[in-house]
Order: sequence, then structure tokens, then C-alpha cells
Amino acid sequence: MQTSATGLKSPVLPGATIGMVGGGQLGRMFALAAMSMGYRVAVLTKSKREPAAQVVESVFVGSLDDASVVSEFASQCDVITLEFENIPAETIRRCGESCPTFPSHRVLATAQDRLIEKQTFRDAGLPVTPFAAVASTEDVIRFAETAGWPVIVKTARSGYDGKGQHRLEDASQAREVPWDSSAAWIAEQFIPFDREVSVVVARSAVGEVRCFPPFENDHSNHILDVSFCPSTLSAEVAEQALAIATRAAETIDLTGVLCVELFVINEQELMINEVAPRPHNSGHLTIEACPTSQFEQHVRAVCGLPLGDCDLRVGGAAMANLLGDLWDRQGNAPDWTGVLRTPTVSLHLYGKSDAKPGRKMGHLTATAADAERARGRVLAARGALEAPIPGVVTDSGR
Repeated sequence: MQTSATGLKSPVLPGATIGMVGGGQLGRMFALAAMSMGYRVAVLTKSKREPAAQVVESVFVGSLDDASVVSEFASQCDVITLEFENIPAETIRRCGESCPTFPSHRVLATAQDRLIEKQTFRDAGLPVTPFAAVASTEDVIRFAETAGWPVIVKTARSGYDGKGQHRLEDASQAREVPWDSSAAWIAEQFIPFDREVSVVVARSAVGEVRCFPPFENDHSNHILDVSFCPSTLSAEVAEQALAIATRAAETIDLTGVLCVELFVINEQELMINEVAPRPHNSGHLTIEACPTSQFEQHVRAVCGLPLGDCDLRVGGAAMANLLGDLWDRQGNAPDWTGVLRTPTVSLHLYGKSDAKPGRKMGHLTATAADAERARGRVLAARGALEAPIPGVVTDSGR
């Protein structure tokens, strides 16, 4: 392999140590994929009880902005990646001083700030929702004079699953926004879209790019509820979605995987909503549905290996999230017997010990002859969950 701009001079082969910054469920599923390929995985996290820390041998516990802990962790790794974009960019920069780190702190800095992200893609000619930086009620009113009401206002940094977001119908609601709670805000034109799709694209250290087919997403209370594939997009619009995702990854010089969330408008127009430089909740179905899961693809990309096959190996697949609402107030888990009895339905639990309403505790996937049947099967399996069994909790005991 030739030396790349990323600093990776040769493939990082199985047997080497991959560092994962962050200990959540995405880190856990990445670690499982990496270990199945023969890699060692070191996790930098806040607690040994985090989902990723439960499945690896090497765990570094400490604050992600603790320079000494970060340096000790990075010194043990051959390549480093991350599971969530709200990690301090300085942490990733410091990791990069010890070994190749993907995505880079520059990519992370772009993805962490919605204003910079939107400006970057707009300047590259990619379709984004109309937006403006705002800091007050008056700024929003001026934006609405052009964009119209309603207006979506978001914190420029942090926030996910609808957190830090406000839909404003008029100026009176704009006055209720807690402007002092964030240093920067972005206003976006409300887009009356038909539905949302997402594309997970992988780009390796030598520039090879591959996209998974578009996933179609249904949300509930701003949280992803169900994803299924193939989507209902026409072949032409699906190709446009793949092209947009590819250009987005190239625009920010990504190494790793990127999820690009897209609004579908009038069945033919696509517009970028947000991106995430990591595996994504909507891509979990790839574990059962594709020859290469999004997590294995992430391993391949950051290690400089050839990217794997992204095509569906089944007629259709679907994923349904399992939120903490399914557990009772004592933390007792549902009875999974019916789920595990359902053909082609797979159960993935994340090892989280504290079940809260709205918290992602796991997911189900289903495969079938087509997407409609897969979606119906996974929803039926989740809907048939029986009441929690007293004394059966989520935590694995670790």
C-alpha cells in the first residue's frame, strides 16, 4: 500500500490492536466484528461497565479529555477509531500523535458543528436544507421572512435523537427557546419531506469507496424506530442517494464509515439532513442482511484493507429498536422467548444496566423475501414481547 495523506503506510493486519474511543453499543458491535477477524481491541471509556468494555480484554478508564489516559491508551494501539462524533476533537488529535487515527480530528470538528457541516457540504455543491446561524429570537424572525414558518432551530453542537431541537411555528415560540443554554444555534427551513432514508458509505485509507443500499427509516418521538431495506426509492433516486453519500465522504476526506441522512421530497428530490462519521443505528440490519456488516466495513476501512461486499444477500431486511420503555420500573427485562422462537428474527442486546425510557437497549432484525415482509416480521416480534420477568435484568453481571 502506498503512503496516504492519512498517515497509514501499510495495511493494519489481523493480530494488531485497534483502539476504540468510546464504550457504547456502536463500539461494542465494532469490537465484536474486529475480534472475529483476529484483531485485538482496546477501548477508552468512562467505565468498565460500558457496553464495549464488557467484550474486550483491554480497557482504559478515564475522562476522554484526560491527556495522560489518552496518551497511555494510544501508545498501545496500531490504529484508532471512534464510535460517536461528540468526542472531543482534541482527544482524537492527541491519539493521532501516537498512531493513525480515523476519522481525523479535522473530520470530527466538521461533523461536531452543524453550521460547519452544512457550510462544507453547501460549498461543495451538495443539497442541504436551507439554514442560517442564529443567536436570538430576532435572528430567527429574520430567517423566517425568507424561509417561512415553521422553522427548526437546533444547537450547533451536541444533541441527537431530537435533543437540543425546537420546531417553531411563529415568533412567540421563538421567544421560548433557551438561547443562553448553547453558545451557537442553527435555524433550518422546515422541509415537508415524504420520508427519510440513510446511506452508510465506507471510504478506506487508499480512497476505495463502497455504499450500502439506502435504508428507509421510520421515527417515533425523534428516535429511530424501524429501518428497512430495500427502500421504496426508485432506482434512479437510489443512485442519486449513493452518489450524494460518496461525494459527502470525499468532501470531508473521510477514512472510515459515514452515515448520510437524506430527506426525500416529492419522490424525486434528495436533501441532506445530517451526517454521522461512524456506523449508524439504521445500518444495524447489515449484520444479518449483508456479506459485510457496517461494523466489519468500518474495521476494513480504518485498517486499509479491501472493502467488503455491501449488497443484500436476502430479499429484504428490517431492524426495530428496543428502548428502555420495554423494561419495567425495577429494570426487569422482557421475556425474549417469543422473539427467539420467531424464524429469521435476531436479538441484539447491548449490556446496558440502566433501562430508561427512550434509551436504546438493543435491537431486533428480521430477514424475509422482501422488505415489507421483513418489516412486518420484526414489528410483530417486538409487539409480541411478553411482560418483564421479575429478577431478570439487562445487566450481564459484569
